Amino acid sequence: MARGPLTAEEVQQYRQDGFVLVRGMFDPTEIDLLRRSAKDDKALDDHAFGRADNEGGTTRLSLWNHPGNGIYGMFARCRSLVDSAEALLGGEVYHYHSKMIMKQPRVGGAWAWHQDYGYWYQNGVLFPLLTSVSIAVDRATKENGCLQMLKGSHLAGRVEHILTGDQAGADLERVRELAARLELVYVEMQPGDAVFFDCNMLHRSDQNRSEHPRWSMICCYNAARNDPYKEAHHPRYTPLHKVDDSYILEAGARRFAEDSADVAFLDPKEDVSARSLAEKPK
Repeated sequence: MARGPLTAEEVQQYRQDGFVLVRGMFDPTEIDLLRRSAKDDKALDDHAFGRADNEGGTTRLSLWNHPGNGIYGMFARCRSLVDSAEALLGGEVYHYHSKMIMKQPRVGGAWAWHQDYGYWYQNGVLFPLLTSVSIAVDRATKENGCLQMLKGSHLAGRVEHILTGDQAGADLERVRELAARLELVYVEMQPGDAVFFDCNMLHRSDQNRSEHPRWSMICCYNAARNDPYKEAHHPRYTPLHKVDDSYILEAGARRFAEDSADVAFLDPKEDVSARSLAEKPK
């Protein structure tokens, strides 16, 4: 069973470094259910779309706003994750969105340096009271394009982001200066590991240059008291109904075909977090 929410020491490490890596957040049976479910899920595949980098690679991803009642929802709603997010953000949270990142062997693209709040700021979210947790579905290594973090960069606050092609990246002048002062961490993970990171954490990833896939599921949470002041493509405050960790295995016992039956995947044309930057006055 999932190992439970973050400890006080892990919360403190998150506040200091901007992220915390949790080994074995989910056990092998749970993560195997998620892996088999996702990789056999035709709806997830049909709604996936690509984000091209500037190096000839493309990463596929599927997004959805509301967690649902299938295997994806049980992960996003389980107490191990939600209680952790509430400890990090200091109160009630709601599900802002989730996504499955599908970085395929040899073709999976890179992601430029960015902060999630660099995108979400455009959605009427007034305060950087959001956190994300990336769950390793496959093993994540330097070779297959694991996450990279600039340790402590969340303390720099929001950095301006500029749209280039399909991706928006942080102001490279500031990134270079921060990189000269801060430690670069390659977040290598085993299946079932999870990394929580602040919405102002500068992070990126390289292309997948290996023969092995790197899939990950990312769940994003917003503080309930940080309800956006305007409508956007991600939801305003919606009560999140937590479930016990045991519900993951119960959901996995059902047919995999039902896993995403109640998930409303976002149309790629509606994924405008980054693209909205192109509409800002120059």
